[in-house]
Order: sequence, then C-alpha cells, then structure tokens
Amino acid sequence: MLNIAIIGAGIGGLTAAIALREKGHRVNVYEQTSELRAIGAGFGVLPNAMHLLATVGLDEGVQRIGYSAGTSIVRDWAGNRLPVENWPQKPSPLGSTYAVHRGEFQQLLVSKLPAEALHLGKKAVKVHQLDDSARVDFGDGTSITADLVIGADGIRTAVQEAVGVEVRPTGEGIMAYRALVPIEKLSWALEDQRLAIWFGPQRTFLCYLVSSGKVMNVVGYVPSDRDAAESWSAPGALDELRNQFEGWEPRVLETIDAAESTFKWGIFDRPSLPRWSTRSITLLGDAAHAMVPHLGQGANQAMEDAFALATILDGADPGSLPELLKVYEGVRIDRTSLVQRVSREAGRLYRDFGNDDMTKKAEAISDLITRNHIAGYDAIAEAAAALARR
Repeated sequence: MLNIAIIGAGIGGLTAAIALREKGHRVNVYEQTSELRAIGAGFGVLPNAMHLLATVGLDEGVQRIGYSAGTSIVRDWAGNRLPVENWPQKPSPLGSTYAVHRGEFQQLLVSKLPAEALHLGKKAVKVHQLDDSARVDFGDGTSITADLVIGADGIRTAVQEAVGVEVRPTGEGIMAYRALVPIEKLSWALEDQRLAIWFGPQRTFLCYLVSSGKVMNVVGYVPSDRDAAESWSAPGALDELRNQFEGWEPRVLETIDAAESTFKWGIFDRPSLPRWSTRSITLLGDAAHAMVPHLGQGANQAMEDAFALATILDGADPGSLPELLKVYEGVRIDRTSLVQRVSREAGRLYRDFGNDDMTKKAEAISDLITRNHIAGYDAIAEAAAALARR
C-alpha cells in the first residue's frame, strides 16, 4: 500500500483519488481553494472515459446528471445544414458520450470519496524529492510527506518544477466565450435537442445540453490576441460576444440574447514534456499535457491518466515506484502527445473554414478523430499491456 498525496481537486485529481483508493492505497487530496465551486461550464464525458468510470460504479451517476444527444447537426454561419453525419466522431464500441456540467461532475466525484480525504485551502508552493518519498510545502506554512505526490494542479502547476521540467503554456490565437442558458429560453432547442454546431470563417459556435437536458452549454470560439495569461474564467461582456457573431443566423443570435452572462476562456496549449516523473513525484492532466479543446479530450485524458496510473500501481510499494512511474509516463506520454497533436490539427481545420468548403472541412475533422482512434482507446487495457512488457 502507498501513502499518496494528490495536489489539485479538479477532475483528474479526484478521479485519480477514486481509482487509487479502489486499489487499496491511502490517498489524500489537497486543493488550494477554500471551497469547491461549480466553476466552468459543460464538457463531454467521451466513450474512452465513460467506460473507465463504469469500472468504479460512476457510470450511472454520469447518466443521471448528463445528457446524451445521440446525434448532431452541423450548419454554416448562415444556417444552411451541412451533409455531415455522426459529427464529430463515429459511434465508439466503448459506449456513448454524455455532456455534463463540470461543477455537477466534480460533485459526483467528491461524493465517491470520504470527507477526510479532501483538504481544502491547501495551496502547494513547493514539492521536494526526498530519498525515498516526497514532501509538499503549503502556503499556510504546513508540510506533508508521502510515498507518492501526484501533481494534478492544472496548467499553472506548482508540481511540474519538482519533476525537473518546466514548459510554459502558450496561447493559440483564439479564445472562447462560454455561457449557460436554460433550455426553455431557446425556441429552436425545444424543437431539436441534438448537439448543434455552426461553422464560419475564423469562428465556431457550439451548443449542447447538460444538467440532465435542462441547460444549454454555449461556446463561441473567436480570434484573440490575448496571451496565455488570460484566465479561462474571466467575466466577459455579452455585447462583445454578440458583435463577434453579428450577421450569423437567427438561432445563434437568439442563443446569445438569451444568455444572462458570459465568461471568457483563454485557449492554452503546451509542448509535450520529455518526462513526467521523479522517483516519488509524477504528473497528470493539464499539469502534464495541457491541450486545446477542439476534440473535447482535455478532461477525458486526465481521467485516462488516472486509471492508467491506478492500474500500473496496483499492488505497488514504495520500492517499486521508480520503475512503475516510468511505465506510466511511457504509455501516457505517447497517448497524450498524439491527442495533443490531433487536437491542434482539428483546431487548424476549424479556423481555416471558408465559405465554399465547409462540408469538406467538417468531414476532414471527423476523419481525423476516427482515424486516430481518439474515443476508442482503452486506457486500462493499454496500461496493463505496458506493465506486462516492462
């Protein structure tokens, strides 16, 4: 059994805590905020993560709080439907996609953990590799020591430095406006509840239902010259959002007008890291592989990390950690580097939409996702295979 400290109570950190506790390890999660708030908006729990959650009994909870649209409808900026089926990805043998509100999903994960395993108001400021363990120093002057420290503390990670690599996030030249709108305020959505996306030159508008189908998650991607320091939760102005989509079809404008508030979201990326681990410290999620959102895989990759690590550490003791962490980072660096690259390629296709080739580009994005087996990947099976090969 290992004594494990996880830094960060986001989706990756909480999922890792659940998966590692299932393997019999003692796990504590340390989160810098004083309360877990429902920050963010919606995201899709894709088949590659959904089947992992089923192994710890969380699939029914996801189905309860989420919404599965089944199919999608793709239009251009003027409202003309594009003849693209099953966009953006073909059905996966691993199951369905469920769109969830990030805050509701976070609370679902918290409900799976004992209260004493979650420590709020604990900002990690420094992590030290010791001889056969690691120490975390917190901003309140306290410290803890653990057999393994996992940095799940996001894109502005404090743990990455302890691994001996530091790669700064970079902006992509775009940003997103996010909003949540009750479905009863959208006449078009009451009639058609599929995932809806509109493509236009340099801009994309995306809508899908979360919160058991009661709330529409709205995302508008637009060009931006802001750098990577822009907070993804910065308040935005609705008139700025409307100006960005001036002249687009009525359903888009109705959705913007129905929103009561919006938040700006900086789009970040990070080059692949050469390594994630020391003898007693490792990374997962955005701390290791921040990626642009064009495949919707960021949170899903963090969950893959969590279950892969738990699979590899099944039965581990402190003496076996250095070897096992190399197995973990080996299988996960290959996978996440691929998803990062394909996400970037999809982003370039999104931004390159012109007035005469939208169907072709939409099909190219779908083919890109399907060809690279993004949603059909079994992280547990791949981790077990990597462990057997060591």
